[in-house]
Amino acid sequence: MDALLDVDDLVVRFATPTGDHPAVRGVSFSVAAGERLGIVGESGSGKSVTAQAVMRLLGPAATVASGAVRFEGRDVLGFPRDELRRWRGAQAAMVFQDPLSSLNPLVRIGRQVTETLREHLGMDRRAAAVRAAELLAEVGIPDAAARLRDYPMTFSGGMRQRVAVAIAVSCSPRLLIADEPTTALDVTVQAQVLDLMDRMTAELGTAVILISHDLGVVSTFCDRVLVMYGGRVVESGTTEEIVGAPRHPYTRALLGSIPAMTGPLPRRLPSIPGSPPQAGAHVPGCSFAPRCPLAEDLCHEVEPSMEYGVACHVAARAGERP
Repeated sequence: MDALLDVDDLVVRFATPTGDHPAVRGVSFSVAAGERLGIVGESGSGKSVTAQAVMRLLGPAATVASGAVRFEGRDVLGFPRDELRRWRGAQAAMVFQDPLSSLNPLVRIGRQVTETLREHLGMDRRAAAVRAAELLAEVGIPDAAARLRDYPMTFSGGMRQRVAVAIAVSCSPRLLIADEPTTALDVTVQAQVLDLMDRMTAELGTAVILISHDLGVVSTFCDRVLVMYGGRVVESGTTEEIVGAPRHPYTRALLGSIPAMTGPLPRRLPSIPGSPPQAGAHVPGCSFAPRCPLAEDLCHEVEPSMEYGVACHVAARAGERP
């Protein structure tokens, strides 16, 4: 399928008192219209920074040092400010991990939802208010029309997240990036949000990038999965390949830490020994090698490539999962 979004060799660096340090190192992927791509990994692996770079929402300390982001072949990183403003919201939208950072605490919820509809779809005030109430109802907010008059502070954290989802999907964008959209939600509302995104892909051809720690959610919703560690993609493939036959030791460790739905519960869930590399730390060779039970001398010396769909010397040499 032709790519709607194409990210090529993206490098993002952060300025710190000790110098510039890479947070995203050579990330490449594409997503087609109607496709659902999952990005998983521990905190600090570079998932959210990658998404923010795609949307050009990086903070002042971060810069895209190299690489390309193309939407329908157009250079997103080169968009002038007016074009970027038109693109965001109408064609590409993002649900942020923390709804407090995306909702204005001094502005009523109704205005925050309707301003997107009026700006990008040209709706009048009344039509926008009606549609805003429908959107809030779709994400599971009770008495939606009345809640349009409330401020964010009167909503729980989970309800604020639902409002953020409603705003992001309000203009039926062609690309939706959802950064941990279901983390603060109970199981019932999680299902509502995922169903809404599922309908967008099926009916509108919206491409969805779902960033999540929850491999269960990713495995049931996504078509393909990227696994990130230390700012790099370490494995990619279809969801069936990643969940059913993981090749990278890190992917296998992530899956191994999920409790089984059947059988007796273990006394203690397996965990990955050690810690992820600290921001700015230089780890020669494979960044996962210090925590990997299969690491060889080569792993500590030479950084593996993604030539065979997995950044692991052992897996690439074996041609199958290590």
